[in-house]
Amino acid sequence: MSEPASTKKTFAKGTREVPHHTQKAKKYYPAEDEPQPKKVRKTIRPTKYRPSLKPGTILILLAGRFRGKRVVLLKNLDQGVLLVTGPFKVNGVPLRRVNARYVIATSTTVDLKGVDSGVLDKVAGADYFAREKSEKKKGEDAFFKQGEKPEKKELASSRVEDQKSVDKALLGTLKKEPMLLSYLHSSFSLRKGDRPHEMVF
Repeated sequence: MSEPASTKKTFAKGTREVPHHTQKAKKYYPAEDEPQPKKVRKTIRPTKYRPSLKPGTILILLAGRFRGKRVVLLKNLDQGVLLVTGPFKVNGVPLRRVNARYVIATSTTVDLKGVDSGVLDKVAGADYFAREKSEKKKGEDAFFKQGEKPEKKELASSRVEDQKSVDKALLGTLKKEPMLLSYLHSSFSLRKGDRPHEMVF
């Protein structure tokens, strides 16, 4: 039988309806919170870059292996990533991707008309910088080789050719500007007493 939703009870001051609770309280509660499904944003918004981050701008790297080096911005990639190069012949910085948050844009720019756009599109691909999966060796040989230095991996010939083609086009432009090669070759650093917030790059 279903219980009534409310019952009438008489009191000293009169009668009133008292609601009847259909659901009983739980005797036991879970010790841990139940996992809630994460709300995922369906629309992927395009990354908004700073107005100063335009292709051809010379940047200063603030983090990573080449921090302090000056590089040339070649292309703006997706998800806040930039494609830059030293060039490699000038300061040893190869074609690589860097986070846009960890660079300072300078007022110096370089003309990129001579750079092959097909090479840049190829380098900008998602698989270009993918790392090769290393095979883990098991057994006695792997145990005895733990302290040894790992063998140097040779770069693919295609990546070397891409670097040479980009460097050749950039060097032709850089040599036209006086002191630009030495500017890229030098590293940026702060000394005691320097005030970076007052500097103009």
